[in-house]
Amino acid sequence: MASYGSSDYISAVSQLAQTTLRSLIGRMELDRTFEEREEINRGVVMALNEASTNWGVKVLRYEIKDLTPPKEILHAMQRQITAEREKRALIASSEGRMQEQINIATGERNAAIQESEGEMQAAINVAQGEAEAIKAIAAANAEAIARVARAIELPGGMQAVNLKVAEKYVEAFAGIAKTGNTLIVPSNMADISTLIAGAMSVVKSQNAGN
Repeated sequence: MASYGSSDYISAVSQLAQTTLRSLIGRMELDRTFEEREEINRGVVMALNEASTNWGVKVLRYEIKDLTPPKEILHAMQRQITAEREKRALIASSEGRMQEQINIATGERNAAIQESEGEMQAAINVAQGEAEAIKAIAAANAEAIARVARAIELPGGMQAVNLKVAEKYVEAFAGIAKTGNTLIVPSNMADISTLIAGAMSVVKSQNAGN
């Protein structure tokens, strides 16, 4: 088959290898031609074996020793590589700015959350403190009232109440009666004792009811 299938199988295989190589490279991007040598070698071997069977030839391996494109192709590849690098740089820069904005927004949101939670906890603490203060005041008032009630029931307690009521009456009357340089006194001094007696009757009735 090698003798009759082709007049010069070596030349035929070489020409077919060249045309197949051009076809494979033409379908690739320029910057991939230097990276895909193994893929190109396998493609050429498959194409050669499909055609060279009738020539009694089997190609076992095809190896590209060197690729030397024309100057125009080299310039085009260089421009393409430069453009690709610039594009990647722009993408990386924009992604960096986007991540920066995301980080800033996330930080501000977390800070706002922390601040609001702090304010809420502070308000809770203030409210609890005020509630405890009110309870303490109420307890103190209740204890004072209870002590006064116990003191009234002791010997001499009612006399002490009488004296205290009289003092408060005099103080109140002095406060409202004195206007400017004029001093107002009651026309009937017995009214004081009558008022005190009335107040004490109320105290006594409350004690009797309790």
